Amino acid sequence: MTEQTDSHGGQRNAAVRPTPAPAGAPRPRTGDEPDEALPLPRGARTVRPVMSAGGVDGPVDPPDGAAGEGRAHPAADGPRPAGGGTGGTGGGERLRFVGAATRRIARGIDLDEIVLGLCRATVPTFADAILVYLRDPLPVGDERPVGPVVLRLRRTDRLPEYARGLSTPESAWGAGPLAAAPAVPAPAGEPGLGLELADAAAERCEVRIGGPLAEVLRGVRPVFGDSSAARAALPELLGADRPVPQQRRTILAPLRGRRRVIGAAVFIRRPDRPAFEGDDLLVAAQLATHTALGVDKAVLYGREVYIADELQRTMLPDSLPQPTGVRLASRYLPAAETARVGGDWYDAIPLPGNRIALVVGDVMGHSMTSAAIMGQLRTTAQTLAGLDLPPQEVLHHLDEQAQRLGSDRMATCLYAVYDPVSHRIVIANAGHPPPIMLHRGGRAEVLRVPPGAPIGVGGVDFEAVELDAPAGATLLLYTDGLVESRIRDVWTGIEQLRERLIDTARLTGPNPPPLEPLCDEVLGMLGPGDRDDDIALLAARFEGIAPSDVAYWFLDPRPQTARQARRLARRALDRWELGELSDAVELLVSEVITNAVRYAERPITLRLLRTNVLRCEVGDDVPQLPRLRQARPSDEGGRGLYLVNKLARRWGATRLSTGKVVWFELALPSRAH
Repeated sequence: MTEQTDSHGGQRNAAVRPTPAPAGAPRPRTGDEPDEALPLPRGARTVRPVMSAGGVDGPVDPPDGAAGEGRAHPAADGPRPAGGGTGGTGGGERLRFVGAATRRIARGIDLDEIVLGLCRATVPTFADAILVYLRDPLPVGDERPVGPVVLRLRRTDRLPEYARGLSTPESAWGAGPLAAAPAVPAPAGEPGLGLELADAAAERCEVRIGGPLAEVLRGVRPVFGDSSAARAALPELLGADRPVPQQRRTILAPLRGRRRVIGAAVFIRRPDRPAFEGDDLLVAAQLATHTALGVDKAVLYGREVYIADELQRTMLPDSLPQPTGVRLASRYLPAAETARVGGDWYDAIPLPGNRIALVVGDVMGHSMTSAAIMGQLRTTAQTLAGLDLPPQEVLHHLDEQAQRLGSDRMATCLYAVYDPVSHRIVIANAGHPPPIMLHRGGRAEVLRVPPGAPIGVGGVDFEAVELDAPAGATLLLYTDGLVESRIRDVWTGIEQLRERLIDTARLTGPNPPPLEPLCDEVLGMLGPGDRDDDIALLAARFEGIAPSDVAYWFLDPRPQTARQARRLARRALDRWELGELSDAVELLVSEVITNAVRYAERPITLRLLRTNVLRCEVGDDVPQLPRLRQARPSDEGGRGLYLVNKLARRWGATRLSTGKVVWFELALPSRAH
């Protein structure tokens, strides 16, 4: 159906006619009607657009008496469809106006669009000014508001200055320049034009229980401003000192949603324009009903958007860790503003020994279900990473978990573990696009990783590969939304991404590009309309830990091991010129080593790392983790971890596949930073 717009951005009124329906039969719907089955006020008839033989809207006749030189100015005399018509013609024009106005209101999907649609559809065709008040806060769904009812002015609209001056822009009916129409004389004693209310009305109104405004709102039906109920209610709503036009030039219409009144609208006409008629109350009732239902819809939609945003936000990391030896950056883009949740995720999980696990995955779909499954798989991956399992074992357990969630729960995932001490990375893949490594010299390569089967297939093995991770290199993990779309396949997109990385690295010369701008450049390869899926992007810049900053020993579990460990630690600290930490380190190393010697059967490992802190790690083959407890005065032991907790900056214990590691950190002296 072809629609034409007026000079205020609204639709030209479309012809409508009554449509009788059998009793009890559902009302037929057309493409121009709102989705909701809207209740009609008493006395109103169900209408639908009239279609011409050519399949488009028939011509809209101007209001009665608006032809040729006698065409009425919509600002001065007002269009007869909503306040100036008589007889059958006036009723038909009103129906056409209501049809066009409600379609315009129904187009909105958020609160501002719906309220704006009401204002633009009303002014100047139906009224010269409008004020829309809504409850603050607006109730959502079945919520039962507590406390007093507060109405807050949401939006006002009024007749523009040029229309009041009777100049000659296009009329609201789109029928050429306006000609000055004879003004209707203002009644004696009429206070001003009345339009100043749009600028001077009260911003907030607290509805008194049992007051006149509460009674009008409870009655639901619109009332004229000169009625006894409105004369008492309008000062409470607009302010006691605000003059209101008299003689049916104001309509107060409650806005009732599906379950309760959610606001009110005030329609105002100038004194030099014909007053509202009785049928205009039906028009105001239709406008108020459609607006209130639209506001209900917008509030529910806003809540769904909020839930989706919160769900997606909580499913992804709030911030990335900053472990020693690697720098991280990430990006996430939903598939569209209307589909804010999806199954893409990324994660960075610190592991013992300054290692870090890098994870990126993609659950099929863009629904709440996909996001929920993604959250479960991400939690499972974090738990498995805490056990320090090899990457291929992590994917195997994720595959089993996906099968437990359902037969159709499919996902792709790439899991990598980077060791900054050995400058190596171990990668396992489950049907995910391969990572790309950008080397310091500007060379970018797609890593040859066995593709594997997606998670959830079941009955397949996953293979891991170990690769060099030189200092200065950048590893890029991503989901297929970055490289695949309707206009290109995956491998074409991967090649374009590789070339984009090369071009970006060429700008910075021998130095690697900064991570955050690099992520922005990568996303810049997406053109308008070139994104059909979520995008998760994780970039890792490998810096490593120099061998000179690492000391590592194997110690046999003997009674003399604690003394040997103290001596080795002292020598390492002297070599690093950290002798002032010797006393604290020797005491803590002795306590942790003594506990390991008591239970270990295989050699114990002792490792010191000097980074921005001094970190000590003691590993043994016993999986039970030590627990901090309060020793009684009569106990001979149980105070070792108490000393570690008091003297160390941080400490912890991590279970490994071969046992456990107990670690603690001490702050370096200020001169050593």
